[in-house]
Amino acid sequence: MHTKTSLPEARRPEVSLGRKDAPDRGETSRAFALLLVVTGAAGLLAAWVITLDKFKLLEDPDFTPGCSLNPVVSCGNIMKSEQASVFGFPNPMLGIAAYAVVICIGMSLLGGARFPRWYWLTLNAGTLFGVGFCTWLMYQSLYEINSLCLWCSLAWVATITMFWYVTSHNIRNGLLPAPSGLRTFFGEFTWVFPVLHVGIIGMLILTRWWDFWTS
Repeated sequence: MHTKTSLPEARRPEVSLGRKDAPDRGETSRAFALLLVVTGAAGLLAAWVITLDKFKLLEDPDFTPGCSLNPVVSCGNIMKSEQASVFGFPNPMLGIAAYAVVICIGMSLLGGARFPRWYWLTLNAGTLFGVGFCTWLMYQSLYEINSLCLWCSLAWVATITMFWYVTSHNIRNGLLPAPSGLRTFFGEFTWVFPVLHVGIIGMLILTRWWDFWTS
């Protein structure tokens, strides 16, 4: 008499990554992972240099940072301002930690890691906070401190690019609810958003010191 034998647990059809109750982790490309590594590295470099110069400035009030080039492009004025230590310590120290995390995420993705939905939403919230904080710092720099820091500008660009591409990733993979048309647009033209965002900031910088740039 023939008796049926059950398949081992690992071979049963219902035990698979494609089942409906599996968490939605989203698809990531190598290019996106590299973008996280590059933008994280750019932000980390900027934060690291600013932090070192800040410590030198604390030791020697007469120290002039290398990026203080003229009355407008003056990192020293930024570092001496109250806005440079909003949380009670130099702002770039927060950036060192945040950008390092982004680099680790990018490297993990390059190594084949996949993350659950809550992880991507947390990263999206973090980059949104970063863009908001950078926007506040931009306003303070242009209209209150009246100076521009080139390393800060690099961190702004890195954070803005990071935010829009993380948002695009989450929308395209259904991790953030959005109409199909918006998902399609992000799939084809994600680059438009960071370019416009950075372009607007560039125009504000240009018009803020128009007389200086054209003199």
